[in-house]
Amino acid sequence: MNNNILHVPAGSPWWLFAVANLILFLHIAGGSVGIISGFMALLSRKGERVHRVAGTVFFVSSMIMATIGAGASPFLPVPQTPNVFAGVLVFYMIATSWVAIKRKDGGIGRFDKGGLAVALGIVAAGVIYIIMARNSPTGTIGKTPPQAFFVFALLGSIAAVGDIRMIVRGGLSGSARIVRHLWRMCAALTIASGSFFLGQQKIMPIYMRGSPWLFVPVFAPLLLMVFWLIRVRLTRWYKSDPIALQENIAPQENRSAFTGDHEQVLDCSILDCPLCRAGVRRWRVSMATPSSRPAARRPFARTIAPTTPSTLSAR
Repeated sequence: MNNNILHVPAGSPWWLFAVANLILFLHIAGGSVGIISGFMALLSRKGERVHRVAGTVFFVSSMIMATIGAGASPFLPVPQTPNVFAGVLVFYMIATSWVAIKRKDGGIGRFDKGGLAVALGIVAAGVIYIIMARNSPTGTIGKTPPQAFFVFALLGSIAAVGDIRMIVRGGLSGSARIVRHLWRMCAALTIASGSFFLGQQKIMPIYMRGSPWLFVPVFAPLLLMVFWLIRVRLTRWYKSDPIALQENIAPQENRSAFTGDHEQVLDCSILDCPLCRAGVRRWRVSMATPSSRPAARRPFARTIAPTTPSTLSAR
């Protein structure tokens, strides 16, 4: 078994071998850390510190893994060109998922339009490789069956449709933004888990090779994704969980106003708002600079006095 991820000719300088081994280490370490942190992010409570830290670690480590995998695959002793598209797909999924959760509600940019171009390129590449595999004497491309390219084309198509809808609508908000973040992260974690547990069985103990238990960590992200998609879309979890709503408070002019009495009027789109009950908004009020303009009376507006946290009344 060759320990180098890159093909280094015999007689090359020692530093070239060192670079190849470093790339191999970063690829393996990035994938391992990414899988562990990805499951931690999925299993932890959404919006809390553990979830945010695990998600950040997953983002960084998986981007390293995908970049190295896509860039180094053509230079293996047996070039694995299909792995280039797999790496690009994972990179695209993670990047667009990260931007979806970091960006405030609404709005699109050049990044989103560039992401659509990448998704369409993945679909086109998947279709081309399916045709090439079917016309190949062995029925494969680099020992990769055409079924794998169907997966790339399918995921790329779903992602491209989502990008088009987002661009046409001018951005996403609320639960739609959470769904975009969720399914793309889970899809990337599934690809990474499958690449390791199913594609690298030769480095595992003999008794584990071919075991059906290796499919458990591969399909677990998909099952957790279905669970969270149902919870976000079909229940009131997103509208009733203070941690989930806390990230979505945007300082929009039509939602807040400050008065000379150091009070803040907040429009609540939800009756009996759990954020108001839990006092999540109060720290924002205490740090805000009051103005002298009167508070506008709006439907379902709430007034919060930061100097007396227990004061919470509806106008």
